[in-house]
Amino acid sequence: MDTNTYTEQFLAALTKRDPAQKVFHQAVFEVVSTLKPVLEQKPLYIKERILERIVEPERTIIFRVPWQDDKGEIHVNRGFRVQYNSALGPYKGGMRFHETVTQDVLKFLGFEQVFKNSLTTLPLGGGKGGSDFDTRGKSDSEVMRFCHSFINELYHHIGYHTDIPAGDLGCGAREIGYMFGQYKKLTNDFTGAFTGKKPNWGGSLLRPEATGYGVAYFAQNMLATKGDSLQHKTCIVSGTGNVGIYAIEKLTQLGGKVVGFMDYDGSIYDENGVDAEKLAFLKDLVFVRRGSLKEYDKKFKGAHFRPGKKTWDIPCDVACPTACENELHTEDAKLLLKNGCKCVCEGSNMPCTPGAIEAFQEAGILYSPGKASNAGGVAVSGLEMTQNSMRVYWTREEVDQYLQRIMNNIHHSCLSAAEEYGMKGNYMAGANIAGFIKVADAMIDQGLV
Repeated sequence: MDTNTYTEQFLAALTKRDPAQKVFHQAVFEVVSTLKPVLEQKPLYIKERILERIVEPERTIIFRVPWQDDKGEIHVNRGFRVQYNSALGPYKGGMRFHETVTQDVLKFLGFEQVFKNSLTTLPLGGGKGGSDFDTRGKSDSEVMRFCHSFINELYHHIGYHTDIPAGDLGCGAREIGYMFGQYKKLTNDFTGAFTGKKPNWGGSLLRPEATGYGVAYFAQNMLATKGDSLQHKTCIVSGTGNVGIYAIEKLTQLGGKVVGFMDYDGSIYDENGVDAEKLAFLKDLVFVRRGSLKEYDKKFKGAHFRPGKKTWDIPCDVACPTACENELHTEDAKLLLKNGCKCVCEGSNMPCTPGAIEAFQEAGILYSPGKASNAGGVAVSGLEMTQNSMRVYWTREEVDQYLQRIMNNIHHSCLSAAEEYGMKGNYMAGANIAGFIKVADAMIDQGLV
């Protein structure tokens, strides 16, 4: 059987088995579309049925999460943990608390996490978890009660040598603290079973900033391949969570001018760019007051809030989608290209639709997938685990040096793998191939487990 026939039959069987899991299928199709030259050169992967094995999670845990609000009313949410692949190490991946969480979404995120973690070269497998609980509009007490209930079931299935959750959308240091506290109480064990903790009790410095900083470092590396840099580049960012805010910060520090960003309510166009004062205001607005960007243009002259609008129509050199999956569509991509965008660096998981990716690649601009360019977060999570094991704390400068080194290595791995398999300069193919080969070889070494 030739490789094309094999992959076609594999993808057909995948969609037939779980026909409703559209987002998961999209992630698998994207990876498999770049693996054909690998399968041709290494038919052992077909013989060992690596694709069939790697798309099936090793374990999926689904459970109910009852909790009580401040009025005494009882609510029930659904909890998940998808322990995807442990060939390279214990499962590692974030917890997403958002109303859009389903098994489909978490399978896609877990699948991506496997290759992302592989690219970091750290000994980490891939997993993902969360709940359809939405933290927005909830009090601290309500969030605490939910988190404690969530861990009452999940604690059976996680641990430092088994599965180490972290934060994700809707799950930050507050939620990690509540979950860890309950885990510690139930297990009588203070270990690094979670990452994303606050630094004063086991967290790593630079962990909140890591994903956003990593995106900026990766964009800088991409531009360097063209003899360019972020200096004087006009930039736009989508989300304004941890990733978006700290991407803005590091893009600015590296010489970029961030003129657009957005949240749930709409977007800001600030032709003057974000400076230190504006960034401090954004951090207070988002992280402390959990407010809306509607307040930004009232505070700063030259800034305009655009209700319900995204950032993709704002002319820029560099675009960093950092919010959620499939936020940037084909029409958005064409608009970015029309307005002169020369680099798209993903800061979230699969934010660009297949049509958007195709448009970028046909135009020949720099484009990187999230599994490569947003790996900074899990990289520093791995460093947090190392510090916990050694009972030490590293300075911000030490962690930042490690982060830059890891992002540089990922960038190099992507370019090297792409060139080796005849797709020079294709970051998507390079990331998929480099991540896949390491996991596939480990699975073969370990047998049918």
